[in-house]
This record gives sequence, C-alpha cells and structure tokens, in this order.
Amino acid sequence: MDDHTHTGPRLRPAAPAGPNAGAGNGTGPLAGFTVGVTAARRADDLIALLRRRGAQVLHAPALRIVPLADDTELLAATKELIDSPPCAVVATTAIGFRGWIEAADGWGIGEELLGRLRKAELLVRGPKVKGAVRAAGLVEDWSPQSESLGEVLGRLLCAGVAGRRIALQLHGEPLPGFVEALREGGAEVVVVPVYRWMPPEDLGPLDRLLDAVAAGAVDAVSFTSAPAAASLLARAEARGVREAVLASLRGDVLSACVGPVTALPLQGHGIATVHPERFRLGPLVQLLCQELPGRARVLPVAGRRLEIRGHAVLVDSELRPVPPAGMALLRALARRPGWVVGRADLLRALPGAGRDEHAVETAMARLRVALGTPKLIQTVVKRGYRLSLDAGDCAAAR
Repeated sequence: MDDHTHTGPRLRPAAPAGPNAGAGNGTGPLAGFTVGVTAARRADDLIALLRRRGAQVLHAPALRIVPLADDTELLAATKELIDSPPCAVVATTAIGFRGWIEAADGWGIGEELLGRLRKAELLVRGPKVKGAVRAAGLVEDWSPQSESLGEVLGRLLCAGVAGRRIALQLHGEPLPGFVEALREGGAEVVVVPVYRWMPPEDLGPLDRLLDAVAAGAVDAVSFTSAPAAASLLARAEARGVREAVLASLRGDVLSACVGPVTALPLQGHGIATVHPERFRLGPLVQLLCQELPGRARVLPVAGRRLEIRGHAVLVDSELRPVPPAGMALLRALARRPGWVVGRADLLRALPGAGRDEHAVETAMARLRVALGTPKLIQTVVKRGYRLSLDAGDCAAAR
C-alpha cells in the first residue's frame, strides 16, 4: 500500500495506552513518544495501531480527497475512454478501481465503461486489485507476482506499446516515470485520476503539527502518501517555517514512510527516511516500535535504569510522564551525564524562562516529583545539578 489514509480535521492527542498495549509493564513500545499522523484515508486504523502500542498521536491530515461524484477530471477521462476505447488498461489499486466503477455507475455510464474494459487487455498490480476487477465481473489478462508496477511497465514495453492507447488508473498521485516511459515508447496514455488530493479545508491541525515539528515536540511523523509529504512541506513554506521544519526532520524528528514512493518528496529535501519492507500500515507501526525506542537515551542513574523518551521517562520500566520544562532540564543534564550543570546553563535550556534562576529550581522540583525518585538528580550546592550516574559509568563518561 504505498500510501493512502482517511481522517477528520482535528489535531487530537491519543488516549492513554490500554492495559494490553505493552509487554508486561502495560506501557507499550511507543509509550512516551509522540507521533504525527498526516494521513487522509484510513487514519483511524493507523491511529488505533499507534495508540495500542502506547504512543501519543497528533493527527493533522495534510490532504483531503475530492469526492468522486464531484470529480470532473475523472468523469472526463471516463467518457474519453468510452468514446475512444483503450487497447490496454492498468489497474493499480483495489479501492481506486472499485471507486472508479462505482462513480461511473453513479453517472449512469457504468455498463458502457465495463463494456470497454472487457475488450481491452487488463493488467492488474496484485491480488487485491485482481479481486476488485473480478467483483466487477471482469477477468484480468495478467498480474505480476511481485505486485510491482515496475514489472507491469516492463511487460508492456517488452510487448511493444507504439501506437497503442493505454489507460492508467491512478490512486491520488502520479506514478513517476511510468507514464513518461510509455509515451517514449510511442503509446497514447490516458490517465484516470481516481481520488485526487487537495489541501485540507481546515489548515489549523496541519499548522499546529508543523509548529510541533519545528519545536521538536514530536518524535516522528508518519507519511502514507507522497502528496501528503509534499503538501506538508508546501504548507511549511507558505507559513515561513520551512527551514525550522526541515532542520527538525533532518535531525531528531524521524520521518517514517509507508513505502519508497512516499519518501521521494522528503528525500528530495535531504531528509533521511525509513520505510518497512512491506508497504502496509501494520509493518509501518512495527518499524516505529523498533526505531523510536532505539533512539532513546538510556543511563544507569542511582542504581536505576533511566530511559529518556520524547515526553516521558522510563524509570526501571515504569513510565513517568514529565512536563516539557522538566524534559528540557533532564535532556540538558543527560548531555553531560555525571557532570555538574550550572543553573545559568539550565536556565538557557528552559523554554521561555527569562532570566530568573528561580525558574530552574521550580522546574527541577517538579521534575523530581515527576520522576518519583528524587535521588536521581543531585543538587551540588552553589554550583548546580547533576545526574547521579552510577560510579563506574560516571568514570567512563569522563
């Protein structure tokens, strides 16, 4: 599934993880992490998977889908194929093919379209598309075992496409290189744009997600379509926060994509991405469950295991939520584990703290309460604070 996901317009934090979210301790592998979801279809499925593993979710659809019944481009392409039948048709997605047939039925031209498709060579990308084709009363001529559109393109080119009229059913986004290769081979290509994407009507959630990314307040952003990734970057440009967003995505904020096609707009801006081997939502979430805990800082402090996550800390596997000011102090201390960090340096680490060092003492007191173990952080009189790193590790840190 390289990419597509349904949603509502709100930026919404996830509910706490359920009791079965994690292994043994009830926290889940993503507990303490915040993940942005940009999907515009099947977003509820993705959010549910993330929440069950303990993540906090910020949902901000980067796109909306044009309703098929209102899509004049799809109607025009369908009428064109009825008037001038294609030699071959490439069906790329099950939901896209079904939507196309249903839309044609709604316009009163469904039977005419099916009649044209029956006479054309019908190539389908995989078993799900094959099921949609057969449900429409059609029979495919060929399908690749790999579910690869590259293999479909190779078959067409090997057979020769010069002078042939080929219809390509898209699903919300262009296919880079596919149409160009067919046209270079001499084919006439009719693109059938099922489920076109447009910017969301309510840009507020997307703007808030961009602000969170720029501030480093999310640990990862998930992308299930290339247009969503491009839309997020375009909105960042329009708001004047492009450089801050790019800096975060090139730095500590992980960009997790459902597949390599989805990643292309991000990679074009120098952003490193990860994607699962299987281009589905489940493997995407599994990948996040591996990547995010692997990035967490783990320190032996005062005989405890301290794992610093996005908005929480695991103290001996017990999840302890920490307020933003406390996390800022803890990260500053963790950058120099075992060393004393002065109040002036800690004050600079506090967001919007001003010049009063009393703000450090207040935030530090709250941090200790949040951690539940005051001895994890030692006060060094007239100097500052330090993590009580275990003796052997403290020497190694120096």
